[in-house]
Amino acid sequence: MVSARPIVSLEELDGLLARPGAEVRLVDTRWKLGDPEAGRRLFEEGHIPGASYVDMDRDLAAPPGRQGRHPLPSSEDFAAAMARSGVGDGTTVIAYDDENGLGAARLWWLLRHFGHEAVYVLDGGLRGWLAAGRPAERGQPAVRQHFFTARKVSDDSVEALELRELLARDQVHLLDARAPERWRGEIEPVDREPGRIPGSVNAPAAQNLLEHRFRSPEDLHSLYRQLGVLDGKAIVVSCGSGVTACVDLLGLELAGIHGAKLYPGSYSEWLARGFPIEKG
Repeated sequence: MVSARPIVSLEELDGLLARPGAEVRLVDTRWKLGDPEAGRRLFEEGHIPGASYVDMDRDLAAPPGRQGRHPLPSSEDFAAAMARSGVGDGTTVIAYDDENGLGAARLWWLLRHFGHEAVYVLDGGLRGWLAAGRPAERGQPAVRQHFFTARKVSDDSVEALELRELLARDQVHLLDARAPERWRGEIEPVDREPGRIPGSVNAPAAQNLLEHRFRSPEDLHSLYRQLGVLDGKAIVVSCGSGVTACVDLLGLELAGIHGAKLYPGSYSEWLARGFPIEKG
C-alpha cells in the first residue's frame, strides 16, 4: 500500500507498480533555471524506465508576464499537458526530478490544485534511483495519451493584492523559500532588483532536505515551529516565481501542517507590480 504521506520511497514505488491493474505514471520534471532546454535534454540522456516528461516553462507554467516568471497554467493547458504525458483521471502520478524536489514539488502542487489527489513525489529522485543500482533508459518513449479533467481548487493560493492586504493586517505568515542571500537582497541572479517582500520570513527550500531526501516529519515540524509560524495564523509560501516555494509546501504537508497556500507570482510578480521591497 502506498503511504498517506506526499512522498514515496523506492520500496513503496515497487509496491505500487506491482499492484494488479494499477495505473501508475512516473513523470520526469527536471528543470534548470536559465537553461529551458536542459530538462528535456537530460531526460533523453537517461530517465527512469517508462517515465514521461513535462517541461516546466511549457507545461507547468503560463508564459511570463506581469504575474511573474512562472504564472499558473490555465486549466485547459494543464489538462492538455497531463493528457500528453499519459496522466488520466485514474492515474497515480509519481513525480521526480534530480534529487531536490523543485520540479517534482511543482507538479505535485499543480495536480492537487487542479483536483487530482493521487500524486506523490519520489523521495531522492533520479539520484536515489541510480544510487540503488536501478537502470535508466534513453530517448523519448512513446506515451499513450489519456484524458485528464482539470478541476481547479480555489482555496490553495493567494493573489498579490490579497496577500498585500493580509500582510498589512498582520494576518499571515509569509515564508520565502529562496536561498538566504537572495532573501536578504545581497544577490539576485534572475529578477531586476534584489530584495524581498516586506514581512516575509526566510525558509530556504533546501532546509527541508537531508542528504537529498526529505527530513522526517518530526524534524520538519520542529523546523517550522522554530520559525515561529505555527501560532494559528494563515501560512503563505513564496519564492522567486512560485516553483521553489512548492518544496516548502511539500515539507509543510509532510510535517502535518496543512492548509498552507502558494503565492504563485511570488517575488517576480511583486516586483513587477511596483510594490515595496526590503533588504538586509
